[in-house]
Amino acid sequence: MTMRTRSLGTTGPQVSALGLGCMGMSALYGEADRAESVATIHAALEAGVTLLDTGDFYGMGHNELLIGEALRTAPAARREQALVSVKFGALRGPDGSWSGYDGRPAAVKNFAAYSLQRLGVDHIDVYRIARLDPDVPVEETVGAIAELVEAGYVRHIGLSEVGAATVRRAAATAPISDLQIEYSLISRGIEAEILPATRELGIGVTAYGVLSRGLISGHFTADRQLGAGDFRAMSPRFQGDNLTHNLALVEALRKIAEQKGVTVAQIAIAWVLSRGEDIVPLVGARRRDRLTEALGALDVTLDAADLAAIEQAVPAGAAAGDRYPAAQMAHLEA
Repeated sequence: MTMRTRSLGTTGPQVSALGLGCMGMSALYGEADRAESVATIHAALEAGVTLLDTGDFYGMGHNELLIGEALRTAPAARREQALVSVKFGALRGPDGSWSGYDGRPAAVKNFAAYSLQRLGVDHIDVYRIARLDPDVPVEETVGAIAELVEAGYVRHIGLSEVGAATVRRAAATAPISDLQIEYSLISRGIEAEILPATRELGIGVTAYGVLSRGLISGHFTADRQLGAGDFRAMSPRFQGDNLTHNLALVEALRKIAEQKGVTVAQIAIAWVLSRGEDIVPLVGARRRDRLTEALGALDVTLDAADLAAIEQAVPAGAAAGDRYPAAQMAHLEA
């Protein structure tokens, strides 16, 4: 496996062809082992992964502290290559509840101050609000991040889960490195308007959910028991007939993967990689074995026949169920 690099847009940094999404090490997918999480981050850095993605609300700061620990204990050369992307703005309660988003300029700078402390760094490489605050114009939120860039606390400005019109407004305010948004074989909504807009503007895409929270990893089974704190226990795509339908898509994909001698996860990640050099998939591995499997996707080459077979097995719009419950879908832009 040779780690390649890609650019986060025309104004963003060079990063590894795959990034590591660290959310699952702290929240939403059941218990995780702290020592194994740190070891997985170290293994990713050793393999040449440079992009580490987190949010200040993942585990109410737990994830940033975890990444800070991993960076402190990594060899200096590996620590220096790491680029940290942080999402902010989600408001949480002590009970873990969600109560909206705050994109006010004063809040942006407040959130950043706490993230810098928890991460143990003097700057954040890419900073972005997790969801657009409907009460604050995106120009004000992006403008506040631009002031942090000018002051040296942030290197690059990112966006997350916004539509094409908001991308354009943000890009007219300050240089935008990338848009982080869900993109996978069964979540292709960005292809109609959002991806053309980012490409027109020279903005990269950081794709999360490339395995759709494990649904198309090839490891999820219909009889799997999910804990109350597991996001998938309330995700529409993991419920009843939706799950049955979606796992049938996975089995169709498995046949193609087996013919190529790779795993389902590897072919699903390789498909996202094939969509363009401006797209950097984030893999949510919480363990070293899953990380190793994901990195194997870098050695998978999909030719025209492979892509046609994948498209036939899992055509656009084939998934059953929305990617979030209705209340959370309301916070997403088309």
